[in-house]
Amino acid sequence: QGQLVESGGGLVQPGGSLRLSCAASKVIFSFKTWGWYRQALGKEREVVATISRGGSATYVDSVKGRFTISRDDAMRTVYLQMNNLNVEDTAVYYCNTFPDSYRWGQGTQVTVSS
Repeated sequence: QGQLVESGGGLVQPGGSLRLSCAASKVIFSFKTWGWYRQALGKEREVVATISRGGSATYVDSVKGRFTISRDDAMRTVYLQMNNLNVEDTAVYYCNTFPDSYRWGQGTQVTVSS
């Protein structure tokens, strides 16, 4: 069925940084494109970054130049380095394949506030 466990969120001031991790188990990891998604309160979940099996990354315009997605296939882990955070980045962040194919994890809350 797959298990996705996100971590690394927290409260940060505008301009701050966080690094999110997503540990995947019981999944086919290496051959998949993986993505980070987020869902802000009252909004639909959106994909913010994806990374292919070859390491090619894509980003939604609002995070380009600030977020970096990476993956460690040996560790079955996907990362999201988030820099220069702003209040609009406040959301629960999730990982999954792209398009999503596994049951969603609990996510990790990112709150950007002064």
